[in-house]
Amino acid sequence: MKQSMYDRVAAYIVEHQDQFYRLAYSYVRSREDALDAVQNAVCRALEHCGSLRNEDALKTWFYRILVNESLRLLKDRNRFPLESGQERETAYEEKGFEASDDLNSSISRLDGETQTIIRLRFFEELSLKEISEITKLNLNTVKAKLYRGLRQLKVYVQEVDV
Repeated sequence: MKQSMYDRVAAYIVEHQDQFYRLAYSYVRSREDALDAVQNAVCRALEHCGSLRNEDALKTWFYRILVNESLRLLKDRNRFPLESGQERETAYEEKGFEASDDLNSSISRLDGETQTIIRLRFFEELSLKEISEITKLNLNTVKAKLYRGLRQLKVYVQEVDV
């Protein structure tokens, strides 16, 4: 049973690796950090695949691990700022990830949970129920944060257009 779950997790990761990279990149905005986040999430998932009780929850389980790894990398980046003389690398745009800089900067202005909800809903096209499971928030809370965040985004985007 344990080996079959390991194989199922590994197959799922290989099949959806581009989506995972895209999600991590939307958080960290750096190619190397996104690859690190995905790699760390894969290692963590493969180490703990035996603790996954419901095989149908594989998708939400792995997305939760990936979101947490991406957020941890951002937290570590802020905890250990660059030394003087070092520069942060310029953003690398991956083909197939066509989100505009204005939209990304507007999303970054939202609170952390709302950013996660909007990225999972529109970049990863997950259902609200799946987002609720990933974020461990009530479904109605996810809906409220999504629509409140969309209203805020509308205001931010209108500020940029003016």
